[in-house]
Amino acid sequence: MREFSRSVALLLCLVGASVALGADRPPNFVVILADDLGYGDLGCYGHPTIRTPNLDRMAIEGLRFTQFYCAAPVCTPSRAALLTGRLPIRSGMCSNARNVLFPDSTGGLPESEITIAEALKAKQYATACIGKWHLGHLPQYLPTRNGFDYYFGIPYSNDMLNKQTRGVPLMRNEEVIENPAAQETLTPRYTAEATRFIRENRDRPFFLYMAHTYPHVPLHASDAFKGKSSRGLYGDVVEELDWGVGQVLDTLRETGLAERTLVFFTSDNGPWLVKKLDGGSAGLLREGKGTTFEGGMRVPGIAWWPGRVKAGKTEGAITLELASTLDLLPTILSLAGITPPSDRPLDGYDISPVLLGTGPSPRQGMVFYNGTDLFAWRKGPYKLHLSTSLYSQKERVNHDSPLLFDLLKDPSEKHDIAADHPEIVQDILADIAAHKASVAPAPDQLAGRAR
Repeated sequence: MREFSRSVALLLCLVGASVALGADRPPNFVVILADDLGYGDLGCYGHPTIRTPNLDRMAIEGLRFTQFYCAAPVCTPSRAALLTGRLPIRSGMCSNARNVLFPDSTGGLPESEITIAEALKAKQYATACIGKWHLGHLPQYLPTRNGFDYYFGIPYSNDMLNKQTRGVPLMRNEEVIENPAAQETLTPRYTAEATRFIRENRDRPFFLYMAHTYPHVPLHASDAFKGKSSRGLYGDVVEELDWGVGQVLDTLRETGLAERTLVFFTSDNGPWLVKKLDGGSAGLLREGKGTTFEGGMRVPGIAWWPGRVKAGKTEGAITLELASTLDLLPTILSLAGITPPSDRPLDGYDISPVLLGTGPSPRQGMVFYNGTDLFAWRKGPYKLHLSTSLYSQKERVNHDSPLLFDLLKDPSEKHDIAADHPEIVQDILADIAAHKASVAPAPDQLAGRAR
């Protein structure tokens, strides 16, 4: 009888602890990242023919940023910055020798870096990376070595060939399960994996990083979407991504998790314009992927959290509500009740006041790196270019007299006003000098290649 009473008491304690844990449970986080999706490629950002009803609804019910930036104009450094909250110059995940990692690369995200997934382990989060990784394909660099409990996806871009296959491999955790991957199946398979992960972890806090392969070329859509968009194959691919987003949101609603889950959708960089009809659109913004003009680094940004995120559109050009993928780590950790790492510089800000409607964004500017070189700087509405380049021409122009644009009046960066505002030029140059003095570049992780 004494043993029975002791067992009942223990059970009651466990139940009480479970109830308390449920009451104090931190929110879930889902980050959905498109690849090479342009600022103008979604219906809610003005595209006239690509149908994106799920993302449009997400924007209506949540918050659509108009001044949201990735941290680099190409894949690898951009993804490293998103997951660490640090400019890639600090982690060595950018290079002037090779702009991204390749199948013969020997480097990857350094072990010393702390990802969102690793930081969330302080609160026992379940974590999954589904989709394209592109932060190192060797075992020591895979998602499973960077805080993720589970990985399903491709290790680098879908146009990269290795020596053993004509295409990109598909992996589960650290094992190749399909070589080459059937690319027309990737979006629906990623979606199935994501919804399964949500359902399996509905009773604990989780972080899902869903990094889609598309619309990076080569483009592939499943039979359910191929030939359905008036925008052609590119539109088919984006509309299938939109369907996948809808499946994730529906799963959160069906499991009763919508009100306790922040979902953030964005892109790793601007559209690959040189691919013509296989590439996307930056809308009214200048240039695209591979450049530090607005079209290369200003990307869609949509936050959704029913009952918590203030619905509407950030009027960044008026209230200077700037935000970046760099801000996701400090924001997520703040919402989870976790103190960000204090032993290293972070380049992101906690933008939860913007999301929750309690205050303005602390971000007042943006730095634009191309490789390891600082090309441009935004401060308030003004953007100063020290150097510019066009992806299509692969040439760099250094401006002895920097270019200055007022992005509030001229988001297409057509009219240089530097001669009319020398005081603004000098003010921004002083900020740039101070920033450069504070940055210690890390060893280059992208240049090394296997022989």
